[in-house]
Amino acid sequence: MSMQEKLTAMLDGVYPEIDTAFLATQLLSAMQIDADAASPGDHRNHWDESDILLITYADTLRREGHKPLEVLHRFLQDCLADTVTAVHILPFFPYSSDDGFAVMDYLAVNESHGDWSDIRRIAGDYKLMSDLVINHMSSRSRWFENYRKRLDPGRDYFFEADPEDDLNLVVRPRTSPLLVPVQTADGERHVWCTFSEDQVDLNFANPQVLLEFVAIIRFYLDQGVRWFRLDAVAFLWKEPGTPCIHLHQTHELIKILRLLIEHAEPDAVIITETNVPNRENLTYFGNANEAHVIYNFSLPPLLINTLVTGNCRHLKTWLMSMPPAQMGTAYLNFIASHDGVGLRPTDGLLDDEEKERLIHTMESFGGRISYRHTPGGGEQPYEVNIALYDAMAGTAERGADGWQLQRFICAHAIMLALEGIPGFYIHSLLGTGNDYQRMEHTGRLRSINRGQWDLEVLEQTLVDPLSHHHRVYTELRRLIAIRREQPAFHPNATQFTLHLGLEIFGFWRQSLLREQSIFCINNVTDRVQQVALEDINLIGTDQWRDLISGNEIHDLSGCLTLKPYQAVWLSNR
Repeated sequence: MSMQEKLTAMLDGVYPEIDTAFLATQLLSAMQIDADAASPGDHRNHWDESDILLITYADTLRREGHKPLEVLHRFLQDCLADTVTAVHILPFFPYSSDDGFAVMDYLAVNESHGDWSDIRRIAGDYKLMSDLVINHMSSRSRWFENYRKRLDPGRDYFFEADPEDDLNLVVRPRTSPLLVPVQTADGERHVWCTFSEDQVDLNFANPQVLLEFVAIIRFYLDQGVRWFRLDAVAFLWKEPGTPCIHLHQTHELIKILRLLIEHAEPDAVIITETNVPNRENLTYFGNANEAHVIYNFSLPPLLINTLVTGNCRHLKTWLMSMPPAQMGTAYLNFIASHDGVGLRPTDGLLDDEEKERLIHTMESFGGRISYRHTPGGGEQPYEVNIALYDAMAGTAERGADGWQLQRFICAHAIMLALEGIPGFYIHSLLGTGNDYQRMEHTGRLRSINRGQWDLEVLEQTLVDPLSHHHRVYTELRRLIAIRREQPAFHPNATQFTLHLGLEIFGFWRQSLLREQSIFCINNVTDRVQQVALEDINLIGTDQWRDLISGNEIHDLSGCLTLKPYQAVWLSNR
């Protein structure tokens, strides 16, 4: 089947009332794909155990007299060239709010950050991930101004609804009004705003909007972008009377975008950002025909909860329930990001009392709580806004203690070893704490974890052996260097959960060719723990060594003694 035929058939499921053959022709032209070409083959070599993703804003690092993208590239080359292979630069476009997620112009680089040559330079050295802020656009954009004036392009690009529509089932991630009245040349209209009144939802029921985004994707590919993060994509299609999340058309549009993107560039990857309960999140793999990669959104709250309670029951139960990602797909593991720690991904995993305890603990360590509206008209906690380093300040039972650094490193040792691709938020790699000053300055809770560093100050701090930033940066880079050499840590390598009680979180990884096994054993408490080696079932004919400490195991009938929050990677090679 040709691309033209396959694409037309897929479009029929989204736009049954239009000439989809003509739309397919337009989309293929915008993506510069031959309509008679065969469908793309199966590309499965997108990642391996060496891949590490860095997540950062374009302007997290500053230096007087230099554009932030230039400063970022220098830091990558000087400090992280042997550590990370991929870089997610959060929205670097002109914007009006939400630190970049209210995009004014998709085809421009924010001139205060740099220009497209800076983007291409970084893309030449690293796999570059860019946000495709596909659900909404700034109310100050040219498209929205044209919407108000009833001009093209933009006149029918934004989703409208009537306040009298049945909106009781709509799933909300915020407490702001869903519908915002706007004066247009045709009178007052009500536009749909999932996130804020400055972020107006686009209308993908208009195929012209899809065509615009395909052209945008083609442009990003030409600038060197290879990984595409589909921001807030779960909300893409709206129908009053439904929850307006995860609708059939949304999944079909992701399949269409994947088909086009991977045919235009076989190395390209789609990542869906869906901060929702775990079972809903998993649906974005489709049948290995939607997202190549999905964020492991349940990992951050469950791992934090494990380390502050000293009990891995829920983390272990969740891990046992997770299906292995099919070849050609992968999980993106992270425990901190530019956003807060999502609480919706714990639905069905933590009960209300456990969530409240986690929230109270995070607040005691300086965190703040964001809320969302529920379909019934109430409010629920949506996310915890806190820097991960401060989230690890102590335990739920005893409060802040002296194990913060060890607990923080343990969290990352677990993340690095799990099935999937590890992603490090830059502030975690640097051990940055809560930025209360920035939060007060912006008036936004998420700013507590969106601080900025002067590069010269940072470089001095990272070489100061008395600084916890130095200790975090040095130890995390050491763990990353070890991980990148182990075939058993391939993102798709086999994984089994071990049963070692509630105070020891363990799992086993085996490489794709079965030449290496690694037993990952983690003490998640602030007390010394003993693990009988017989319980791990190490093969007696193999020689075992802890990759982290370098210690060898000689007596398989003995015990493994773990210090508080110690992580061990027992390998047979």
